[in-house]
Amino acid sequence: MNLRLKVLLLAVAPLLLAIAAIASVVRIEARALADAETQAVLPVLESSRRTELKHYVDLALGAIEHLHGMEDQGVARSQALTILRQLDYGEDGYFFVYDQQGRNLMHPRQPQLVGQDLWELRDNSGVPTIQRLVAQAKQGGGYVEFMWNRPSTARTESKLGYVQLEPRWGWVIGTGIYLDDMAEARLRIDNAASRAISATMVIITVITGTAILIVAVCGFALNLSTQRSAEARMRALAHQVVLSQETERARVARELHDGVSQLLVSVKFLFESVQERVGSLGGEGRDALIELTGKGVTRLHDVLREVRRISHDLRPTALDDLGLKAALAQMLNEFGQRTGLAVQLKAEDNPSLPGPVATALFRVVQEALTNIERHARASEVTLTLMSRPHALRLTIVDNGRGFDLEALVAQPRSGLGLTSMRERIETLGGIFVMRASEAGTSIEIVLPASALRN
Repeated sequence: MNLRLKVLLLAVAPLLLAIAAIASVVRIEARALADAETQAVLPVLESSRRTELKHYVDLALGAIEHLHGMEDQGVARSQALTILRQLDYGEDGYFFVYDQQGRNLMHPRQPQLVGQDLWELRDNSGVPTIQRLVAQAKQGGGYVEFMWNRPSTARTESKLGYVQLEPRWGWVIGTGIYLDDMAEARLRIDNAASRAISATMVIITVITGTAILIVAVCGFALNLSTQRSAEARMRALAHQVVLSQETERARVARELHDGVSQLLVSVKFLFESVQERVGSLGGEGRDALIELTGKGVTRLHDVLREVRRISHDLRPTALDDLGLKAALAQMLNEFGQRTGLAVQLKAEDNPSLPGPVATALFRVVQEALTNIERHARASEVTLTLMSRPHALRLTIVDNGRGFDLEALVAQPRSGLGLTSMRERIETLGGIFVMRASEAGTSIEIVLPASALRN
């Protein structure tokens, strides 16, 4: 794991831990708030339902009170039951009427119960139902929780009833609500709390993602800035190294040309003088001495030529005196004479370039020709130099066998020359493109106008 990734993780990890802790606290507090709301709302809702039930029974008693004055009490009771039978509300809201002995007088949802004696009716737990309703009514009315069949679902469910005693006829009149309404209310509160928690978690997740994205973008921008700064420093350092190398090469070339070459020329002249004097002498051994001195002069001539070649390779004088076009032409001619390849230079003019630019282009061409000589097995080499106000373009093309460019780059030792060529051009802000195929190899170099200014 590199340092940049470690720094990014160190920045993101505390953020994730903090947000996870906040999310946990929010979830716990939201659930606690929902429970507190349930504890607060349910008693109020239950009290409201109790008040509502008492109000319904009071309305029912008021609806039949005017019938007490009728002469025919039998008709009055019948009309009262009819009125109560019609006073239903909601899906499962209705009134029921029993006498004090537990006989059902009216049940609008379960008419089969009318006329039956239900005094001994008990629920599954053995608790008497009608007896408790009658007893509560005799005590002045009140609330009774009991189990009863729900007409809309045909299931036995818990029900909260309110009953009162009709004193004139001795009826037990009541109504009730099924307590699953309370459970539904609790469920609604829980669902609302769950939705709120989920929405909060989504918001926290979005905020987390946004924060991580901002951190990542900032880290990427910082890394990119650092990388660009490092690359700029590396390019400047590479440029400085190249300049130092060229300066040292120029110094060595001058030393070879002005020092070693001059000394060798002096020695050559001495040998030639000795050779002439030996030629004017007689005696035995004269021919052998002349032959030896001739070989010495020839060897000195070869050494002098090699020193001049090395001096020229280190720093060609044509590059400084005549410009890039002349130096390239001289190098191509020497290359053609040495290798026997057909060489061609296409140059429209001799551009005036800064010293580092001309040197970089010269060295790239020099390295390319060396590679062609060693590996390409080419028969033709073409060098094109075009200069425009906005850019300079140089191409080197050969018809050799080509090579696998990716495999060469993958081998650090084999790709040093290519890497050096690319770095020389990219240090100047230029573009270096190399293409290789079975038809040959081409190198294209483009330098912008900013690199061509003196």
